[in-house]
Amino acid sequence: MRELLDKIETRQQLVRETAERLRDQIARLTEQLATAEDTLKRLEITRETVVELAAEDGIPLPEPLPPGHREILATMEQSGGGLRAKDVCQALGLGTEPRNTEGTRAKLKRLVARGILIEPEPGLFALVAKTVADQQH
Repeated sequence: MRELLDKIETRQQLVRETAERLRDQIARLTEQLATAEDTLKRLEITRETVVELAAEDGIPLPEPLPPGHREILATMEQSGGGLRAKDVCQALGLGTEPRNTEGTRAKLKRLVARGILIEPEPGLFALVAKTVADQQH
């Protein structure tokens, strides 16, 4: 009987230690969550202020980028040069089938229309800032 009680006590101790570790993790996560929520509130207030000030001065704000466009821009920035739609698809881990490359090409064309990218030659896309900097050298 004593052996059984010792096993129970050992298990209780393990569970107590686990519970204490979990309480510590919860406390850390709670603190991180509070910090993140605080930052989010500050960013929301900052955004609202910028929008108000821009409206007062009559400055139009750019539309946010649709999904998938930020990843394309990050890929373009990493490349340091021009890329074709197929290259972008490969860099993003998408397939290179026509449906993927054509969808990506359409996004690239929209970024050209917004003045974020240029198409220095048909099918080749580059960041505007990179091209301007290259032309100055």
